[in-house]
Amino acid sequence: MAFRGVRDRRAPEPRHSVQRPPRRLAVVALAAVLVALSVVVVTGRATGSGPTRCETFSADSVARSGSVSGAGEDVLVIGDSWTAGLGLEDPTGSWPTRLPGRVHVAGFSGSGFSAGASGCGPQVSFAARARAALRPLPPGTPVVVAGGLNDWDMSAADIRAGFERLLGQLDGHPLTVVGPADAPARSAYVPRVEGLLERLCAEHGVRFVAVSDLALDYLPDLLHLTPAGHARFGDAVAARLSTAG
Repeated sequence: MAFRGVRDRRAPEPRHSVQRPPRRLAVVALAAVLVALSVVVVTGRATGSGPTRCETFSADSVARSGSVSGAGEDVLVIGDSWTAGLGLEDPTGSWPTRLPGRVHVAGFSGSGFSAGASGCGPQVSFAARARAALRPLPPGTPVVVAGGLNDWDMSAADIRAGFERLLGQLDGHPLTVVGPADAPARSAYVPRVEGLLERLCAEHGVRFVAVSDLALDYLPDLLHLTPAGHARFGDAVAARLSTAG
């Protein structure tokens, strides 16, 4: 981040009227200013500034979790920004609302299977959030975990570890994993992550739903869905969940 200097607009002082401060003091003062500016750059915040990106994601996650849609059997959807509705004017209209049943949502933007998928820390991974999201729900509530796009640069070992941690948090709740869609911004990485998740599901007897074949409508960032994209994605997942073995 560049910082522009401000020109001193004071009138020039009369010659010899005031002595200039020693050069060493001027250097020290400049160093202090640079240190203060570096703190702002590194932390992304200054006193009195707005919330950080992670704080915004956290607030959005809490707000989205407060909106339960549908009626019938309870189902929990754990996911990333697609589940949280990032980029939508009304995030409560994100794709899980298209699923049948009484749908509860635990979405956190930027999160994934692996602990390092999010810059907000390992505490927002799918596994780390699962137990708290399930706590108020009846025993045996089905869980749908959807994601993988944020694991694009994570190693297979990291994704496997996160997947297995997730299984350990479910306490007998049946799990279905919905893999990553073919978002244009990360299209090159989808086959690797999708293939790994499908193999992990097969190893552990978990239902896997592939969605990389879907043609969806994306926002200009080519990563997040438009309202129409959410509707199509949700309807497709609902249909495939009903037929998945």
